[in-house]
Amino acid sequence: MGTPDQLRLIALDADDLSVISAHVQDARVLASDIVWRQDEKRLVVGLDRLDWEQTLSGGTTPRRMIAALRFDRVLACKSRNIDLNRPEAVLELVGIEFHPREAPGGSALLLFSHGGALRLDVECLECALTDLGADDLGTSAAGIAPSEV
Repeated sequence: MGTPDQLRLIALDADDLSVISAHVQDARVLASDIVWRQDEKRLVVGLDRLDWEQTLSGGTTPRRMIAALRFDRVLACKSRNIDLNRPEAVLELVGIEFHPREAPGGSALLLFSHGGALRLDVECLECALTDLGADDLGTSAAGIAPSEV
């Protein structure tokens, strides 16, 4: 399992999701690390996130963590301004929002710089952020294996 300084967060409502959003702000994502598993109603995004807790607690060198962001109970996944035919494209995650509709469903929006977005229509909000380890090699978002989560 992970070390004590690795995050494992779960979001079941908009307030929980805002906490996860804060932790993934400015994360780097390779287009190839966005995995939509329609048959499983799951979206997994491998990312390289800034360890905000370490940075805010006075760490002198910013540390990045390789992590996986998972959404379950996803009915549909749509993208805007994200070229999934360019798997090497690096995206910067700005934040995540939840827009409720008929309870408990709604849409989760993953917002990227330069107008990119993923919209997930969900039965209900079920999201998890799991750190997989420190990005000691500075590999950006490369080498993340979302299928391990």
